[in-house]
Amino acid sequence: MQAFPIAAAGIAAATDRFAASAARTARDPLADLAGETVERMGAETALKANVAVLKTADEMYGSLLDILA
Repeated sequence: MQAFPIAAAGIAAATDRFAASAARTARDPLADLAGETVERMGAETALKANVAVLKTADEMYGSLLDILA
């Protein structure tokens, strides 16, 4: 199943997006504060969605193993 590597890549991408936005804000706090805040909120949402995918895939594998056992 491809869910684990895809979700892991999504988590890494969201983390990178958040870090890049935080770095831009630290360099110039007033340049685009609203835009960077929205970017960080989007990255947070993407991270939560990918974690939910991981949890769901884990539960599905657990259920499959229970059925096969």
